[in-house]
Amino acid sequence: MSPRRLASSGIDTGEWSSYDRPRRRTKPRTKQRPDHSSLPIGTVITIDRGRYRCRLDNGVEVIAAKARQLGRKAVIVGDKVRLDGDVSGSEGTLARIVYTEPRVTVLRRTADDTDPYERPIVANADQVVIVTALADPPPRPGMIDRILVAAHVAGVCPILCLTKADLASGDDFVKLYSTLGVPVVTSRPGSDLRDLHELLNSKVSVLVGHSGVGKSTLINALIPGAHRATGHVNDVTGRGRHTSTSAQAIPLPQGGWIIDTPGVRSFGLSHVDPEDILAGFEELDKVALDCPRGCRHADDSPQCAINDALMAGMVQQSRVDSLRRLLNAAASR
Repeated sequence: MSPRRLASSGIDTGEWSSYDRPRRRTKPRTKQRPDHSSLPIGTVITIDRGRYRCRLDNGVEVIAAKARQLGRKAVIVGDKVRLDGDVSGSEGTLARIVYTEPRVTVLRRTADDTDPYERPIVANADQVVIVTALADPPPRPGMIDRILVAAHVAGVCPILCLTKADLASGDDFVKLYSTLGVPVVTSRPGSDLRDLHELLNSKVSVLVGHSGVGKSTLINALIPGAHRATGHVNDVTGRGRHTSTSAQAIPLPQGGWIIDTPGVRSFGLSHVDPEDILAGFEELDKVALDCPRGCRHADDSPQCAINDALMAGMVQQSRVDSLRRLLNAAASR
């Protein structure tokens, strides 16, 4: 019989009472969270094997680890973070990222249109520079349209940069995307990049494109001393070799940042809703306002305003085809 039952029955428990269940002595968890508001803020400029290089407002670069409570993928290049510990930047020192400031924008992609996992590319970018070679490797308009959709969803402004203009003409691309309101610049070896400099001034710009399109070459031309490694395109496969293995933010001489990213072979949009896909094609989205409710915007959809605009020559066939491919991919998820 337990001491409590013995006591209730009138039996003297005496020495038995010491064997009763001990009282809980652990302190209750506090709901108060640490205050990090006084800690210095740094911008994550590159990530390498669990180490985060952060640049403070005074220009000092600090190596930091990430606090465990932040989660595995809580910090990406471009993030504004609060740093604890040694932020002197001296060799051998290590700070700690304890807090991530709210992001203004996040540019994302997925591996393909069926991949359920989002892959954040960069945080807090103002604009995305879609780098496309006019030859070697050949341009892929579908990739351009996909990045335009992702830019629309992320709330960043797109710029189209056509490289290797010495190998092929970019007149058709300039005409098409300039009509859509997308700034278009072309470059060739040794060309004047004044127009691109003006677009990048005081902005945080992320470069996105296939391997081998010339992103690293472009950065070396924009920023003397950047020394980004450059590669070549395989003559058999037509694919470039990854020369950038991780995203890296580099300050521009005239103010602002340019973020180089590894080349991508695909740009999935499985994280984007069909309505946002259509909104990424702004000229077609305006036309679709006259479509009947529930319109699939397919070539056989009755009373589809996009079909009517296409027959009237008001919209481009290539853009309509690109939209329908993305909508079909979204419908098959």
